[in-house]
Amino acid sequence: MSPRFLLALALAAAPPAQLSLTGLYEGDRVAPGVLPYSPQYPLWSDGAGKARWIALPPGTRIGTRAPEAWDFPVGTKFWKEFAFGGRKAETRMLWRATADTWVYAAYRWREDQRDADLAPASGVADAADLGGGLSHGIPSTADCLACHGNGPTPVLGFTALQLSPDRDPLAPHAEPLAPGMASLDTLAADRLLDPPLPPGPAPRIRAATPQARAVLGYLSANCGSCHTPANPIRGVSLDLTASGGTDTVVGRPGHYAIPGEAASLIVSPGNPAHSSLLHRMTSTRPEARMPPMGNTLPDPEAAGLIRAWIESLRGPAGGRTLPSGPARPGPANPGGAP
Repeated sequence: MSPRFLLALALAAAPPAQLSLTGLYEGDRVAPGVLPYSPQYPLWSDGAGKARWIALPPGTRIGTRAPEAWDFPVGTKFWKEFAFGGRKAETRMLWRATADTWVYAAYRWREDQRDADLAPASGVADAADLGGGLSHGIPSTADCLACHGNGPTPVLGFTALQLSPDRDPLAPHAEPLAPGMASLDTLAADRLLDPPLPPGPAPRIRAATPQARAVLGYLSANCGSCHTPANPIRGVSLDLTASGGTDTVVGRPGHYAIPGEAASLIVSPGNPAHSSLLHRMTSTRPEARMPPMGNTLPDPEAAGLIRAWIESLRGPAGGRTLPSGPARPGPANPGGAP
């Protein structure tokens, strides 16, 4: 390739300097054609209030041939807004700039809340005050890739399962489908899926109990992008995707020992205090906390759900769930994590 072509490609894939130039807004309102959406298992981010949007280039469709890796047309943009105490702190953008290039960008909102400026690739440590001397940080590009670069697609929260109208009522931080939001049904009705999804029940996680379904959904969204068979972490045999069930965690020894214990089970049936999964979820120590990035504060609602689920387990196989199966034949098999 010529240097001139490479330069043109680099400029075309460079994110704009202000959020107002990305296509999300027209004036002070969300632009026509930009669709809001809400995954049924949202990602915890220090308790931030969130809004999310997708924009598809006119006349294009989402390829659904790979159930767990939808193919988005060149030009597709996703945005996710983070707000604390009613004030917008950051908006992240994921943009398919070329067939081979996904651009990651984060914008920090100005004090007057009128626009947001492109954050440095190294991130911002103090994007929002969380109180108690703690801050919410904007991740670096490398941090974004640590989660979004692990699977067959960088898009994690826009899947058949996440957009299913069969919403999980026990999902932590569940967000209702508001009028006008994109869902599996609206995408199908607007003929934005190629090929169209075959008829059948709406995608859902199959589990032994409603509580276990919500646990699997939360773990899949918050942990499954790293803890997945597609991207095995060296020395850690742990599948926290929705399709993995609970076999890799219930009654299984982990590589992390809770302080004061010689060894710990990942999930010790009936014993939340001796379950390293819950300990790491609720730890405030950076060296122990899971997920290791993207959060400063533990998630109390999810911790309560998982604590109650562990208490309900009896015996080494207690609470074992069925793997997530196809709710619709062919390409509508649910998969993916936010």
